Amino acid sequence: MSLVLDPAAQDLLFREARTANTFTDEPVTEEQVQAIYDLVKYGPTAFNQTPLRITLVRSAEARERLVQHMAEGNQPKTAAAPLVAILSADNEFHEELPALFPAFPQAKDVFFSERPARENAAGLNAALQAAYFIVGVRAAGLAAGPMTGFDFEGVRKEFLDDDHTPLMVVNIGKPGPDAWYPRSPRLEYDQVITTV
Repeated sequence: MSLVLDPAAQDLLFREARTANTFTDEPVTEEQVQAIYDLVKYGPTAFNQTPLRITLVRSAEARERLVQHMAEGNQPKTAAAPLVAILSADNEFHEELPALFPAFPQAKDVFFSERPARENAAGLNAALQAAYFIVGVRAAGLAAGPMTGFDFEGVRKEFLDDDHTPLMVVNIGKPGPDAWYPRSPRLEYDQVITTV
């Protein structure tokens, strides 16, 4: 059985897509970011939660502040990328649930009145949304360089607040020279899929 999605789109989104390590200097526009968000906002989450928050780092001053919190090997990539996004989980996402999940507006209080429950849900669902975001960047014809090599607490203090948990930093742009490392192996179907 073949997939319905066109093979070229399959390649763009998955088979040929890899983490980019260099970028051209072509800017990433607000219109491109809006188009990415307008696509990926439809990705499913539990209770239609939308805990992902995206902080776009555009100014030179903000970029300098971010670079100092990146791991040494990630600093040059983040300094040179046309656009950098800090993806975080909003641990107060439940305040939006009555509007986002009108079928059960009480979910806000029934399931998420306690902070630990919110943090667990926000982390899982924001991670799902972060994956959608990366695929959306690829769908826009751009490359993404997601990284977790940074000082999480430093980034939180510098750019966020106590209600937001950093998840990753994503460099975004058109891939530059030698952007790709060789593709690493993947597990085969029978190593991952079990039927019971």
